[in-house]
Amino acid sequence: MTIAHNLGFPRIGIKREMKKAVEAYWQGKIDSQALEQTGQALRQRHWQLQLQAGLDWIPAGDFSWYDHVLDTSCLLGCVPERFQHSGGNVSLDTYFRMARGRAPSGDPQPACEMTKWFDTNYHYIVPELHPEQTFSLSSDKLFKETTEAQAVAGEAVKPVILGPLSWLWLGKCQDDKFNKLDLLPRLLPVYGEILARLSAQGISWVQMDEPILALDLPGEWQTAFENAYNKLQIRGLNQLLTVYFGPLEDNLKLACDLPVAGLHVDGVRGAGELARVDDWLSTHKVLSAGIIDGRNIWRADLDRQLEKLAPMHQRRGGNLWLAPSCSLLHTPVDLSAETKLDPELKSWLAFSVQKLDEVVTLKRALSEGPDSVAQQLDECRKALDARRHSSRVTHPEVRQRMSEIPQGYDQRANPYAIRRQAQRQKLQLPLLPTTTIGSFPQTREIRAKRRAFKNGDIPEPDYLAFLREQIAFMVKKQEEYGLDVLVHGEPERNDMVEYFGEQLSGYAFTENGWVQSYGSRCVKPPVIYGDVARPRAMTVEWIRYAQSLTDKPMKGMLTGPVTMLQWSFVRDDLPRSDTCLQIALALRDEVSDLEKAGIGVIQIDEPALREGLPLRKKDWPAYLEWAVRSFRIAAACVKDETQIHTHMCYAEFNDIIESIAALDADVITIETSRSKMELLDAFSNFEYPNEIGPGVYDIHSPNIPTVAEIVALLEAAMEKIPVDRLWVNPDCGLKTRQWPEVDEALTHLVTAAKLLRASLA
Repeated sequence: MTIAHNLGFPRIGIKREMKKAVEAYWQGKIDSQALEQTGQALRQRHWQLQLQAGLDWIPAGDFSWYDHVLDTSCLLGCVPERFQHSGGNVSLDTYFRMARGRAPSGDPQPACEMTKWFDTNYHYIVPELHPEQTFSLSSDKLFKETTEAQAVAGEAVKPVILGPLSWLWLGKCQDDKFNKLDLLPRLLPVYGEILARLSAQGISWVQMDEPILALDLPGEWQTAFENAYNKLQIRGLNQLLTVYFGPLEDNLKLACDLPVAGLHVDGVRGAGELARVDDWLSTHKVLSAGIIDGRNIWRADLDRQLEKLAPMHQRRGGNLWLAPSCSLLHTPVDLSAETKLDPELKSWLAFSVQKLDEVVTLKRALSEGPDSVAQQLDECRKALDARRHSSRVTHPEVRQRMSEIPQGYDQRANPYAIRRQAQRQKLQLPLLPTTTIGSFPQTREIRAKRRAFKNGDIPEPDYLAFLREQIAFMVKKQEEYGLDVLVHGEPERNDMVEYFGEQLSGYAFTENGWVQSYGSRCVKPPVIYGDVARPRAMTVEWIRYAQSLTDKPMKGMLTGPVTMLQWSFVRDDLPRSDTCLQIALALRDEVSDLEKAGIGVIQIDEPALREGLPLRKKDWPAYLEWAVRSFRIAAACVKDETQIHTHMCYAEFNDIIESIAALDADVITIETSRSKMELLDAFSNFEYPNEIGPGVYDIHSPNIPTVAEIVALLEAAMEKIPVDRLWVNPDCGLKTRQWPEVDEALTHLVTAAKLLRASLA
């Protein structure tokens, strides 16, 4: 009989219970016991949901208080020295200090670096490695949660572990000359201990996640896989090697030949490879087909998937397992919680719970025959047919505009060197100009007013008056700090993508479609279901009002086309490049209207540009061509004297520095405080020609940088970038911070800039 299983379930809870409990713990409102009770209740509920769906195996160890890579680092005893871990189990507060620099107990410390998890919008905490690194079993979390799961599901529990090669690959060495692969011999014995302990708990299958097998791997890393997994054999314990986010390609034979009991592959992003894996993989091994998309929310074409699976089922029988393509961490919990979503659109969607239903439907169709699930298959056909023929999906005017884009539409009138002179004459900014990335604290009052307005509890004029008061307050604050280029603070915005999507055609929104971005930070990605257009101006009146309150330059704030695409659930019936172009054209109209309204600085944020980069280098040129072109089309309509900014955060830029330069933004702001300006090396080595604002305030940590620390960071930046092209700014927007933190940090930021100006003068 075909087996149905799952690789991982969302941690946050349908009402973000995990987020709320963690933040209450950080604020001292609950203790660790109450926090753990919340976690245990969530895990129990999620295991029950998966069992009720009809899964044969449920995952354990996929729950996390912050990040599963950080969980693995703690499991292995990889705790940087500054956190003063003296051995034994890593405490909860040490864990949180590693993640965010601060916890209810212990001295604040610089948090560990954070970056994107492959090509997703999930962020992981980067393991810090050094040549003398040692490892030891230092956390009971995995084993305790496995015992909890066994109490619910008996023998049907499959613990999930991030594999040793992927964990090492994701780590970072301070010493560039050191090969982190040299740590593998020290690491494997601890993995052996982990597997032996799970076996002793009665576990028969363990899921070993090795997503780096979807990457271009150097030969020595490919060789290391066979050596490692030969050493990780435990009698009676079956290992399911799990690969996701892309096809195996040149790693296919390697993965099929490894000494493991089963192999999971991504049958969505690697759909064309599934039959080859079936051919290569021995029939005595389990083939787990990730046949349901774990990254998007569209209903699957079950008939089409059954056609693919039928020959594999005939060949393998019970050695064919079915699952989502990857962990469901990247999709919302349950579509049934959406009570206000348009019924037709809702019928096209599947969240995590519904995806498990799809997996089990496919299992039953193969094992018991299609007639056993005739109703489910018929409902699927009707929904897919309705979507295919819906008039709401296609917008003829948008299609026509795309087809008529003129030559040079993505080119500024003059190069940066000429624009720079015009901008300096107009803006009259000092050396090391100071600014912020856009948002200011979204206070409880702002969120309450927004909620009351959406619920119809306060009239629109009153709500708009409140927002103007907030903008005036934020502008005054910035003038008091002494910032040089101001922002309106974005009190009207719920989210940097959702806010714009709400004003564009082709977008839909959920009530509870939350997914985890990092730690307790959750986002509610919009759903792009049709062609995108801008019916009316989206930001102009707010920015115009803010500019009327000050003589200093006011930045218009927009989210760029690539980020609008990446941070949404994107339609799968049109090339992503076409949807991105549609968004770019809509944003171009907004940029043009901002300039006409007298706004001389316009920021078009693209934090997701690097995130969208395909995992395989051969696929980079095509992506970068349309991504860069989309940004340029959005920005290229302005005059020389209008300064275009963009912002990027938490990414490695070395590989795409030429494409970043090709964006031709006048100023780029980037996250560099956690990496202590290391990320500037890419811009320095490349001799990036335009202006750069390296972040000097890590807004993802509650720690406040001192004036001396900011000066030191800027001095490090000045060694890499000419001072007349440097800006001073935080790493990212300030919406998640509290006003006392912002007041102190930005005062320090401006003071540091003034000190350096004086010393340079």
